[in-house]
Amino acid sequence: MSALLRAEGVGKSYSLRGKRVDVLQSVDLTVRPGEITALVGRSGSGKTTLLHILGLLTEPDHGRVLVGETDTSGLTDNALADVRRRRIGFVFQHYNLLPQHSALRNVAVPYVGRRAQGEERARRLLDRVGLAERACHVPGELSGGEQQRVALARALVNDPPVVLADEPTGNLDEGSERVLLGLFRELADEGRAVVLVTHNPAVSDTADVVHRLDAGALVTEGSDA
Repeated sequence: MSALLRAEGVGKSYSLRGKRVDVLQSVDLTVRPGEITALVGRSGSGKTTLLHILGLLTEPDHGRVLVGETDTSGLTDNALADVRRRRIGFVFQHYNLLPQHSALRNVAVPYVGRRAQGEERARRLLDRVGLAERACHVPGELSGGEQQRVALARALVNDPPVVLADEPTGNLDEGSERVLLGLFRELADEGRAVVLVTHNPAVSDTADVVHRLDAGALVTEGSDA
């Protein structure tokens, strides 16, 4: 299977109290369609940094990220934003919903086409995640599990081939977690590539491939392949 997302030789470091901290060291990662990939590791191991680099939200110090066959390392900011909008859906741990807008509007906002088409697609996606009847509610009127499903619907509004999620079940109860993991499995079964950062064994157990970050390096723990 062709890779939908690749990291090649990706490195990232930060300065902490005058000292250099290498968070990622020459990380290579291939993400394929139809698979859920889990990134695990202790706090501070670089999981979220790697996810943000894969999602084109953070630039690596060295190495490159390829989305399909597109090498993103030489792209302008505008071109990067376009790749991100069209080809990558990002689900944040704390939802990042617009508090003043309805669930419907939150999902529709990133849509790259006409507003009417975006709202129609947003309605279909809210129905898919079981929230059709909550479309007019603002985030403060929704539970944590509902807000996370709105965030997932928003990530799907442009039908991206890649979905990235940072600790997507971190704030959810067991029932909401089960629903969300079922949705991620559906997305992978449809041919998308799904990458989940997690501390939760239930999430990593759902994955087809598990990578552990240790001292800035990536180690493959398991694969169903």
